[in-house]
Amino acid sequence: MSTSNKPRIGITLGDCAGIGPEIVDLALNSNRIARTAESKVIGKYPGSRPGNPTAESARAAAAALEEAVTLARRGELDAIVTGPVHKARMYEVGFKFPGQTEFFAERCGVKNFAMCLTGGKITVALVTAHLPLREAASALKQSEIVRVGLLLADFLNSRSVSSPRIAVAGLNPHAGESGKLGREEIEIIGPAVSELQSAIENRESRIVGPLSPDTVFHRAMEGEFDAVLCMYHDQGLIPLKLHAFHEGVNVTLGLPFPRTSPDHGTAFEIAGKGIARPDSMIAAINLAVELTTKSS
Repeated sequence: MSTSNKPRIGITLGDCAGIGPEIVDLALNSNRIARTAESKVIGKYPGSRPGNPTAESARAAAAALEEAVTLARRGELDAIVTGPVHKARMYEVGFKFPGQTEFFAERCGVKNFAMCLTGGKITVALVTAHLPLREAASALKQSEIVRVGLLLADFLNSRSVSSPRIAVAGLNPHAGESGKLGREEIEIIGPAVSELQSAIENRESRIVGPLSPDTVFHRAMEGEFDAVLCMYHDQGLIPLKLHAFHEGVNVTLGLPFPRTSPDHGTAFEIAGKGIARPDSMIAAINLAVELTTKSS
């Protein structure tokens, strides 16, 4: 901790040709940020113009990530909030990771990690994340469902949900319709749910599923569940963004420090026009502060 005993939050600007610099500035100058932490902005403007991403702006975004994770691993930061990057441009300059989630996991030497998103009344964790849809089903494994489910239960506990209620979504329409529309629910997901129920029994949590994906998010919004464990990327992100587009936060589970980010992209088309909303960045900073404060 710093000498002021306040947690130190590092905030990267993302690709500076996007809305990252705007929303960071708006967030930090709003009256909606928790004042129980110190903020350090990480990143340099490489001379790019708003709305015009370049190789230089991508390299600057990558350099900011490297600086942030180095500072966190040294103990000089207690949490990291990342601005949005442009993945295609990042790949062009040598960024080898599917996303920032995988970058932080690799740099921290963490194998047990997962992508989680939270906003409004919905929290989701993803068993498979940055994979083509045709590969997601074949990548689904009982052990992975259990692993991510346990990380999700721990995350809910860290947010003072003492007895988390977790719904596990099926993969197929109607959760497979008793095998008529797919057998993943019977052969993979169902056994994983049973294993999770046994694994978290002492945590006084409750886990149910596999449930039909077309109704489970409505049930979560109605308050029946605290979170939904999703089988693939868009299964979780579509309802999350529909429900809480301007307040959604991406969280990397399993890191040695909290890492959050706004759940939106660079929005090059509106960069520099003065219309970008900082709500998701504000939510990401506040969640990082919350998680840091509770873990200290």
